Amino acid sequence: MKSPAAQTSRFNVHQALPPRAWQPGPLHWLLAGSHAAGVASIAVQPALWPWAVGAMFGSHALNFAFGLAPGSAALGPVISKLPLSAAERGEIALTFDDGPDAELTPRVLDLLDEAGARATFFCVGARARAHPHLVREITARGHAVENHAFEHSRAMGFFSVRRLVRDIGDAQKTLADITGSAPNFFRAPFGIRTPLTEPALARLGLRCVAWNIRSLDSVDSNPTRVASRIARRLAPGAIVLMHDGLEGRRRRATANAPSVLGALPLVLATLRERAWRSVTLRSALPS
Repeated sequence: MKSPAAQTSRFNVHQALPPRAWQPGPLHWLLAGSHAAGVASIAVQPALWPWAVGAMFGSHALNFAFGLAPGSAALGPVISKLPLSAAERGEIALTFDDGPDAELTPRVLDLLDEAGARATFFCVGARARAHPHLVREITARGHAVENHAFEHSRAMGFFSVRRLVRDIGDAQKTLADITGSAPNFFRAPFGIRTPLTEPALARLGLRCVAWNIRSLDSVDSNPTRVASRIARRLAPGAIVLMHDGLEGRRRRATANAPSVLGALPLVLATLRERAWRSVTLRSALPS
């Protein structure tokens, strides 16, 4: 049996931000409708079961496809670019996923400092717990820390709402305990959302953030190519996805020299040339 203190801690992490009302999206209704129609058709005419099962699988496939699209709101609201007011101020958001990393994060912070840029770091809870000093360093240098789940599990697409709330909530508590401030935003590991992601985020009061420019810095070892990929699409209001943490496989793919370290100075130089500036999501997005 959990102690009262443990029970209070669990309650508090879920209430760190006020819960949001959850409204089913169009694909939620499609999924529910296809299942209801499939079951009803089988009950009325059993011979139709292959068609009914096919329709149900088709709706799941459609949900999966939209779940992989970072800017799609079919599974719930998602932020993939800054509001018009921020774009008019010439603001863009550099965001970094998968840290903190003992090697990469300090070097990324130094590069941002040299350019006077601000960024948002979507931190993995387990890695933050292992390197709390790096998380504190991120905020001490004027950047924002947001939620990138606790486990960063490849199986997260199969989690129940309860499991999602527990995993994301554990990251929320870990990051809040370290920084003294609860994250406002969540980014799904690997960018994969399911019909259950938004109900879980609504319980935790978090908003989902994606991107509209993907750098591919975690798989492309050529920093010039990575920077060019970003520069071609860079415009005020953009949210750029980069990484300050790499798993073993991805680290090997970039020949142990992550391209973010070479690409970031080029991206920051592009911002300077165009008189744009990188800001945190918190400063650009209304609360």
